[in-house]
Amino acid sequence: MPSTDQASADRRQPTPVPIHNRNVEVDGQQFTVHSMASTSTAPELPTFLLVHGIGASHRYYRRMQSSLAVIGHTISLDLPGFGGTRRPERPLSVEECGTLLGRLLDRLDVPRVVLVGHSMGGQFVTELARQRPDVVSHLVLIGPVTDPRRATAVKQAMGLTRDSAKEPPSGKLIVFRDYLKCGPRWFFSELAVMLEYRTDLALREVRTPTLVIRGDNDPVSGHAWCESLSAAAPNGHLVEVAGHRHLVHYTAATETAAQIEAHVRRHASIMHPAA
Repeated sequence: MPSTDQASADRRQPTPVPIHNRNVEVDGQQFTVHSMASTSTAPELPTFLLVHGIGASHRYYRRMQSSLAVIGHTISLDLPGFGGTRRPERPLSVEECGTLLGRLLDRLDVPRVVLVGHSMGGQFVTELARQRPDVVSHLVLIGPVTDPRRATAVKQAMGLTRDSAKEPPSGKLIVFRDYLKCGPRWFFSELAVMLEYRTDLALREVRTPTLVIRGDNDPVSGHAWCESLSAAAPNGHLVEVAGHRHLVHYTAATETAAQIEAHVRRHASIMHPAA
């Protein structure tokens, strides 16, 4: 892996990297996989799996994916029913999605990943880390949900409305277009699933070093909630990015990628575990 200083310089002057897209079927569910090879020439590189939140797609990860490509290979997904993929016939639980993600990694022949999930995507990667610790080296939760004190549709809608009012127009446009692709029926079906899942309880069963990242002005994922998650996780660590909100991975893509790199370095001994 390149040095931190060199990686930071490369992120400021990113080299264009082609993205390879393909659809993959897992147990009858469709994923779209957007892969970006690393620009690094280091002999051993991590692989990052980026999982979006409810209603979203891989598109709001593009900036951060390019930043992470400086230090490793990246895979960004469109989950079933999102980003234009085929909608499942029924709502999928977080537990089912965690299982599907594990089987997807098996299909892609990726033995070990750094898991990164935003918002509801944080629930999916937490569940995957709980079910399949063998395939996860590090866990990163960005703007995670759902605080049980705010686990109602009304409170979540209020938080998202407050957040959207101050997000940049470019970020709002990406999310709005993805919401249209998702459609209200699938969105609200999965919203009920999101509100029921206890990320905090699941993290108690996770053995993977965990980083929690939030924008310090995020009204969806509050400070106390994120602090409790980092405390529940093994080797948990909380980072708050000043001046940013729920889309911190988009608005502060370079800084967020640097924090993820630092997390991987902090626990580098488990990057390539013995066979």
